[in-house]
Amino acid sequence: MKEDQSKKSTDHKVAKEPNAENPYRLLDLKLTKVEKWAAGVPAVIAAFSDLIEEKTLVRGTKALFKMNQAGGFDCPSCAWPDPDDERSPLGEYCENGAKALAEEATTKKVTADFFKENSVYELAKLDDYQIGKMGRLTDPMYLPKNATHYQPISWDAAFTKIADHFNALESPDEAAFYTSGRTSNEASFLYQLFAKEFGTNNMPDCSNMCHETSGSALRPTIGIGKGTVTLDDFYDTDVIVIIGQNPGTNAPRMMSALSKGKKNGAKIIAINPLPEAGLMGFHNPQEVNGIIGSGIKLADLFLPVKINGDMALLKAIEIILIEFEKKKPGEVFDYDFIKEKTTGYDAFLKQFDAYNLDELALQSGVSKELLYEAAEILAFKKRIIVCWGMGLTQQPNGVEMIREILNILLLKGSIGKPGAGVCPVRGHSNVQGNRTMMIDEKPTDEQLDRLQAFFGFNPPRKHGYDVVRAIKAMQEEKVKVLFCMGGNFLSATPDTTYTASALRKLNLTVCVSTKLNRTHLIHGQEALILPTLSRSDKDIVNGEIQIITTENSMGVVQSSKGMLKPVSDNLINETQIVCKMAMATLGSKSVIDWQDYHDNYDAVRDAIEKCIPGFENYNVRARHKGGFYLPNAARDGQFITKEFGNRAPFTLTSVPDNALAPDEYMMATTRTHDQFNTTIYGLDDRYRGIKNERRVVFMNPKDIEKAGFKAGDKVDLFNYDDGIERIAPLFVIVSYQIPEKNTVTYFPETNVLVSVNNVVKDSNMPASKYVKIKIKRHDPKIYESIKEL
Repeated sequence: MKEDQSKKSTDHKVAKEPNAENPYRLLDLKLTKVEKWAAGVPAVIAAFSDLIEEKTLVRGTKALFKMNQAGGFDCPSCAWPDPDDERSPLGEYCENGAKALAEEATTKKVTADFFKENSVYELAKLDDYQIGKMGRLTDPMYLPKNATHYQPISWDAAFTKIADHFNALESPDEAAFYTSGRTSNEASFLYQLFAKEFGTNNMPDCSNMCHETSGSALRPTIGIGKGTVTLDDFYDTDVIVIIGQNPGTNAPRMMSALSKGKKNGAKIIAINPLPEAGLMGFHNPQEVNGIIGSGIKLADLFLPVKINGDMALLKAIEIILIEFEKKKPGEVFDYDFIKEKTTGYDAFLKQFDAYNLDELALQSGVSKELLYEAAEILAFKKRIIVCWGMGLTQQPNGVEMIREILNILLLKGSIGKPGAGVCPVRGHSNVQGNRTMMIDEKPTDEQLDRLQAFFGFNPPRKHGYDVVRAIKAMQEEKVKVLFCMGGNFLSATPDTTYTASALRKLNLTVCVSTKLNRTHLIHGQEALILPTLSRSDKDIVNGEIQIITTENSMGVVQSSKGMLKPVSDNLINETQIVCKMAMATLGSKSVIDWQDYHDNYDAVRDAIEKCIPGFENYNVRARHKGGFYLPNAARDGQFITKEFGNRAPFTLTSVPDNALAPDEYMMATTRTHDQFNTTIYGLDDRYRGIKNERRVVFMNPKDIEKAGFKAGDKVDLFNYDDGIERIAPLFVIVSYQIPEKNTVTYFPETNVLVSVNNVVKDSNMPASKYVKIKIKRHDPKIYESIKEL
C-alpha cells in the first residue's frame, strides 16, 4: 500500500502546491468568443445542465421555484437581496444560484463505503473540481492518527472525540473556530457562544478573506461596517458606480437591479481592469427583450484601471470635481451636508495642492479624457451609489481606497439619503449575518457585557485570531485543534503550502460539511468529517420542519425553510452539532441550557433578541413575508462616530507606488464564471471565452510579445515575497484585453503564490488581488520535482 503522503511535511523554503501528486492536467483548452453581455438563454441552459449532471433535474427544478421565495429557502450562493415586494413567479434565482442548488440537491452520495474504497492519498491526487463532484456526504467519518482511510464513527463517539481533544488543551486559546458564510444566524450565534464559554475568541471566518476590509474602512468613518443602501435605492438613483466588482459572475441578480435603475434614468460607471460581460450588458431571461432582443446596455462608461490604480483614479476624479466646483460654486459640492455632517474638509481639500492630474492618470492607467467623462457624470448629481467587491477589499491599501470612495460621497452629500450611499457587495449568503451574530475575533465590550448579563458567565475579553493569524499560530503550534463550521479552509486561504503545513501540525481537524473538499484531505494528525444538512434540506426537529434565518448584504433578516428530503437519515443540522459539542465538552460546567437550544430554534432566537440590538420581537418578525431590516443609522443620515462627534470624517490617504521590475507582473486572482468561492462547478469561463481549462494566465498581447512568448505557450508562475520561491506550475497564456504589466489567474489554483504576509493594512486580509509574479517558460523538471515531494 502506498504511503499516505498527505502526512508528509513540506519544506517552506521552497514552497510548492500542497497537492503535489496532482498531475496538473492540462485539458483541451478552447478559446471561444469573449462575451459583451451576461445571462440570457445561455445562462438558463447552463443552469439546467448542472441539474442534469447532478442527476437531480426533477428534484432540483422543484426546489428552484422555492428558492428565494416567501416561505421557501434562501439561496446558498451570494448575498444579493431579494425584492421587498412581489417576487417573480418564474424564479428569483440566477445561473450560479441554480448551480449551487444542484450541488446541494444532487442524488450522488459519498458514503462510508466510498471512503473504504478510496484512501486519503488517492483522493488527494484529484483536483478541487473532481473532489467536489463526488456528491453529498452521508455519514460522520473519522481518520485516526497514521491511518490511510477515513472510517465511519457514530455521532456520540465523534462528539466524545472532539470533547477529549478540547479538554486536553492547556489553554482554550489552543483551539480555533472557523465559520463559513453559509452558516445560519442561529447556528452562528450558538457557535460563537460555545467558543466564548469554552474560553476563546479565536474565531477566524470567511469575512477575514472577503469584506473585512469594508468593515475596517466604514465602522470608524460612518459608524457601521455595512452598506447603507436598499435594493429600492438602485431603482431610483442618478448614478451607480461599480468598482472592483463583477456582477455577472459574483452576484448575477444584481444585473436585474442595475437594469431597472438604467430604465429609470441612472448612469452606470464601471471601473475594472477587465471589461467583464456583466458590467457591459444584460439579457434578462425573464423578458422577451432578453431572449430574442438586444437586452440592455449597462455601463455608460468603462474605465480600464490598472490593478491597484484605483486610488490614483479616485484622486484624479476628485481633482476634476474640485475644478468643476470652482467654476460653478455650490453646484458640485453639498456644503450644507459638509458643514452639518462631516469633519476634516479643509485639510482634505488642501492635500490636492501636492497632486498632479497627469501623473495620477498615468498611475491609474486611465486617460484624462475618460476621467473627465466620469467626473462630468458625477459632478451635478446627488443620488450616487458606489458598489465594490474584492477587487478593492483584497488590495493592500483597500481600507484607504474605500475611505477615498467615502470622501467623494461626503463631498457630494451622497450618503444617508434615498438613492445614495455605499454598497459593499458581499459574497456568501450569510457572511454578513455571521458577523452580526458576533462571529468576530474582536468582539466589543458592549457585546460581551450583554452576553455576560444574559447568560451569567464571564466571556474572554482578549482578542483572538483572524484567518491569517490563525494560520501562523497553527504553524507555530500555538493552535492545536481547528473546528471548521462549513467552508473549505485550505482552498480558500493564501499561501497554500504554508497553510497545508500548518494544518498537518494540528492534533485534530474537524470539518462540518455537506460535500467532500480539499480540507478533508490535508488535515491534522486526526480528522473528523461531520455531515450536515444543506440550506435546501428539510430540517425536522421534534417532528416539525424548522426555519432558520439569514441576513443579506443590505441588512434584511429573513426566514429560510428547506423543502428537500435529505440524502441521508444520518445528517445533523449545524445548530444541533454545536449544542451536542457544547454538552459533550462543557458538561455540568456550563451555565447554558444547550439542550433547550438543541430542541428549539425559537429559543435560540429569543436569546439572540436579548443579546443583539435590532432583533426585538425576532420570532414574529422573522416569519413576516420579506423579513425585516436591521437598524442602520448611517442609512438614515446619522453617523455614530464618537471619536469625531457623530460626524463622518474626511480621510487623508496616499497613492501607492506600484513599481514593478522589468520581468515582474502584477497578478490578481479571480473566479471563473463556473465557480462560487472554492466550489468549482465546471471547467469553463463562458464570458471570458475559456472552455475546458482553469490553469490559464490572462496577459496583455504587448506583454506576451515583449517577453518572447506566444498565446498558448505553457509557463510556470513564480512569487518571491519574504525571500521564498513559490511556484504555480504549468499554466497556459491567454491573450486578453487587460492593462499592460497586469495579469489575472483563477483561485484556488494560484493561492499558492499569495504570501501569508501579503495582507491589507488595518484589516489583515490576504491581498490576493495584488501579487507580484514572474512568468517563465514551463520547465518539466520543476513539475517532476514537485511530484517527488
